[in-house]
Amino acid sequence: MTAKNILLIRPAHFGFNTETAASNSFQHRSEGNEDALAQKALAEFNNFAHSLQQHGLNTFIFDDTAIPLKPDAVFPNNWVSFHSDGTVVLYPMQATNRRAERRQDIIDTLAEKFSISNITDLSHYEQQGKFLEGTGSIVFDHDNHIAYASLSPRTSEELFRGLCDTLAYRPVIFRSFDTQGQAIYHTNVMMCIAPCFALVCSSSITDAREREAVLDSLRSTGHEIIEITPAQMNSFAGNMLAVQSNAGQEFLVLSQTAFKALDEVQLEQIKPYAQLLPIAINTIEQFGGGSARCMMAEIFLPCK
Repeated sequence: MTAKNILLIRPAHFGFNTETAASNSFQHRSEGNEDALAQKALAEFNNFAHSLQQHGLNTFIFDDTAIPLKPDAVFPNNWVSFHSDGTVVLYPMQATNRRAERRQDIIDTLAEKFSISNITDLSHYEQQGKFLEGTGSIVFDHDNHIAYASLSPRTSEELFRGLCDTLAYRPVIFRSFDTQGQAIYHTNVMMCIAPCFALVCSSSITDAREREAVLDSLRSTGHEIIEITPAQMNSFAGNMLAVQSNAGQEFLVLSQTAFKALDEVQLEQIKPYAQLLPIAINTIEQFGGGSARCMMAEIFLPCK
């Protein structure tokens, strides 16, 4: 199951977030003018949204509010997920300055077009120091009701298991690490699951039993496994999202950085399943530490 409706947030004040940098090794500090950085990110966002629309993808675009400042507002997938049974999940986020990204007005506006039957709000766990950052922390296989999570300071095993019970998904839990031995901050930078294939940096899962459990689960659901290297992962080759156009065409949305990192064999493996849609988002990637998948929150809610 791939989403036909995508939520995007146009950033008002994109920038390097010092609160998230400690656990996100994909972020790089900016030494330049912050206003210029924000303008570059805004231009990249507008081009990103336009590219999706040009290819027939249905986008719901909301403008970030100017106050309070939210440097990561362009990554809405961390605070909300929308499910096919009408459930909306709100997630607890580690960085204090990201919590204002959760917006009831966005949910209310979407409720005019989509049926929302239940809101599961986990945000109160922030007060207990427990976090689960949406589809950054969780990679869902909606077709098979399986959820994958790599544990990190931003991904609580307790909250993940609890949500899987609520949604009736089978949890697959593991730990993955970058080349410096730091826990990978979000599962969705080391794996991407599409209906028929999965890109995964399995070498980042250092425990052999956990690694085989992940791979066995993917094989059991009929996914063709496309291995990516740690270097490719660092170029966001795991941070992609399969989506579907209004005409029913399957696309794999990724950044130009990720596209250039893939080799010919990997590209040929993907092509039978989806058309690749690479978009340049260099500023957002470099200073935000997230890529194409992080910019899109899928809307699976039933239409009214």
